[in-house]
Amino acid sequence: MNPHQPSTEEIVHLYLAAKTFVIERGFAQEMAWQSSVALAEPSPPVFVREAAWVVLSAGMSEWVVRGLFGRLSAAMYGFDPVTLSRNKERARAAALATFGHERKINAILDIAATVFSIGPDGLRAALTDDPEPFLRSLPYIGPVTWRHLAKNLGLPVAKPDRHLVRLARTVGRESVDGLCDEIARWLGEPVAVVDLVLWRWSVVHARECHRTCNPVLHDSLGGISDGTISNSTQCALARP
Repeated sequence: MNPHQPSTEEIVHLYLAAKTFVIERGFAQEMAWQSSVALAEPSPPVFVREAAWVVLSAGMSEWVVRGLFGRLSAAMYGFDPVTLSRNKERARAAALATFGHERKINAILDIAATVFSIGPDGLRAALTDDPEPFLRSLPYIGPVTWRHLAKNLGLPVAKPDRHLVRLARTVGRESVDGLCDEIARWLGEPVAVVDLVLWRWSVVHARECHRTCNPVLHDSLGGISDGTISNSTQCALARP
């Protein structure tokens, strides 16, 4: 870890620059969605929908999942667990005709069956206090992806994917949780929103920095050596 860490104020400055970058790239609606889910209790269909997104995302790029998700949602009755429980085989056949990954389709149907069996009250209880055991008990949800699902449900957790792990290391923080919590406390923003902004910026910036790099972010994240903004011309997030 860098012995001369940037201060919280400097980290927040970088975050706000990243947020501006993300908005300028057209992701304001995504940020608004993440803010809204942080304020709402997920209904059973919303829970199954978000779980389906995470299951599909395992080993697949976001743009592929986004491209098929609408059709899959239609095939699976909008992920409503009540309707799926009554039409399981029909939904399975329609879903497999849309996306032929039997294990993932079965996992989504099993998740819907679990949500149907425990009902709205049971779901609410499972997501209260310590949601990790319940989320990790679901098929295709593991030690990292439970955080992805929890974040998408609006729970106050961050997802330590490779982009955010690299970013936390670059700014001298021990963990993604610590980095996101630090920014969230300073600004009063939901942890899940901070996670989303940093992740989206990391992905877009890593792809675009050789063409249209935000100089504030590029210089600072490219080489923090003494706790101040450097003039480095290499972007840490673009490194292989």
